[in-house]
Amino acid sequence: MSSLQAVKAQHMPSGPVAGTRLSEAYVTLVARGAFLWGWPLVNLQARLETFRPLKAFALSGGVLPLGPVNEVCMLRDYIEPSERAVACPNQDVVYGQAMLDMSKEPVVVQVPDFGERFFVYQVVDQRTDSFARIGKMYGTKPGFYLLAGPGWNGDAPKGIAETFRSPTNIGFIAPRVFIEDASEDKQAVQPILRQIRTYPLSRFTGEMQTYDWSTLPSIPGASGDEETKWVVPEKFFDLLPTVLDNVPPMPGEEAQYAIFRSVLDAAANNPRIKDLLVKAAVGADAELVQPLFEFRNYGLALPHNWTTQNNGAAFGTDYFTRTAVAKSNIFVNTPRETKYFYQDLDAGGERLNSANRYTVTFAKGQLPPVRGFWSLTMYNRHHLFEPNEIKRYSVGTKSKSLKYADDGSLTVYVQSSPPPDRANWLPSPEEGDFSLYVRAYWPEDAVLNGTWTPPPVTRVT
Repeated sequence: MSSLQAVKAQHMPSGPVAGTRLSEAYVTLVARGAFLWGWPLVNLQARLETFRPLKAFALSGGVLPLGPVNEVCMLRDYIEPSERAVACPNQDVVYGQAMLDMSKEPVVVQVPDFGERFFVYQVVDQRTDSFARIGKMYGTKPGFYLLAGPGWNGDAPKGIAETFRSPTNIGFIAPRVFIEDASEDKQAVQPILRQIRTYPLSRFTGEMQTYDWSTLPSIPGASGDEETKWVVPEKFFDLLPTVLDNVPPMPGEEAQYAIFRSVLDAAANNPRIKDLLVKAAVGADAELVQPLFEFRNYGLALPHNWTTQNNGAAFGTDYFTRTAVAKSNIFVNTPRETKYFYQDLDAGGERLNSANRYTVTFAKGQLPPVRGFWSLTMYNRHHLFEPNEIKRYSVGTKSKSLKYADDGSLTVYVQSSPPPDRANWLPSPEEGDFSLYVRAYWPEDAVLNGTWTPPPVTRVT
C-alpha cells in the first residue's frame, strides 16, 4: 500500500455510522435497491427452507420431484402441466432437482453413461450463477464429481473425477436428460435415470448408487394458476440478513453490503424504519420486479420482436438481468449450454393473444442450429403450461411427426382451435395472452453470435 493509500485508509470511515438518523426517502431508496438486488437470493433461501424438512423422496402434487437437501430427485417423463414451482418448465427433457447446502460437507454427483443421449446438469450458486460444467457439451465422462462450498479445505477421495467450487454454500442442481416424444425412448432412458444421484460426501462408496424413481409417493403440492410465490415482500427483510451473512460479497460489493446492513440494523431497533422497509418492499415488488415477468420488458432486442439474454447463469453484477430472469424463468443454463429466445409480441408488435391465430415458419435450412436439440414452447400468461386436448406444449427435435412443406420449410400453427392438419399444431390457451419461447440446447456459433435468430410470429388475418 502506498503512503497516499495509507493516509486515505486512515481517514476514511469504513461505512455508515451506527445510530445516524435516517430519512424516510433514504430508507426507501436503499430498501428498493436491496429488494431488486436480493430477490433471486431470497428466492433460493425460501426454496431451501421448504426442502429442509423433507426426509424422503416424493412427488409434490404427484408431479414435482422433491427430496432431502443435497439429494436429487428425478422424474421419469416430461413434467406435467400442473407443476407450479418453476415458471417456464421444459417439456423436452426429464427433469430432476435438489437444493444444495454445502456448509457441512461437499456433495457427490453421479454421472451415468449417457451414450449418445444429450444431458446437462445445471448447477448454480445462491446468486443463480453456474459454477460447474457437467454435460454433453463439456465431454463429461461417466463417474463421480464433487460440489464443494467456499469453506471446505479437504481432499477429494479416490474416484472423484473433478471438484467444482461454489462461492456460496447454498445452491441448486437440476439434471436435464433429453427424450424423444415416443414411448420406446421413454422406456430406454429409465436405467440411466436410476443412476442420476447426488448425496453427501460421507455416503460416497466409489460405487454407483441407484434409486427406482417409479416408487415415489405423492404428497400434497402447490395449486393455483401462478408460480409459487417464493419471495413474499412482507417477509423479504426477515430473510435478507441470513442471505448477507451466508453469501460473501463479490469484489466491489462490500460497500453495498454495509449500506444494506446499516438500514437493517436501524430497523431492528426502530419499528418505524421496519415499517418503511416492508412498505418499500411491497412497492418495489409491484413497480420494479413484477414488470420483469414480461419478456418484452428486459433483455436484448432481436429482429421480429424477439428478445434474449447473453449472460444467463453468469450474471455477475448485472443485478437487473439476474432478477428479471429469476422472476420470469429462473434456473436458466449458461449460453453455451442453452440459448433462450423470448417472445410476447407478434411481427406487428401486438401482444400474442389466443383470440388470434399465428404461424411461425422456419425456412429450409433455418431451424435453430444446434448440436443438442431445439424446441418452440407455448406458455400461458403465467409462464406455465395450460392443458390442451392433444397434450402438446412444445414442438422441436423431439417431434418426429412434424410435416415439412415441399420447399423444405417448417410451419408451426399457433392457435387455440385445431387446424385441419394437427401435425404442426402448437395449441395456445383457450383465452388470454401467451408467450412463445425457443430453446437451443448446445447451440452452434450462429446462435451464440447472433447470426441466427428466430423467424417472425405472423398473425393470420
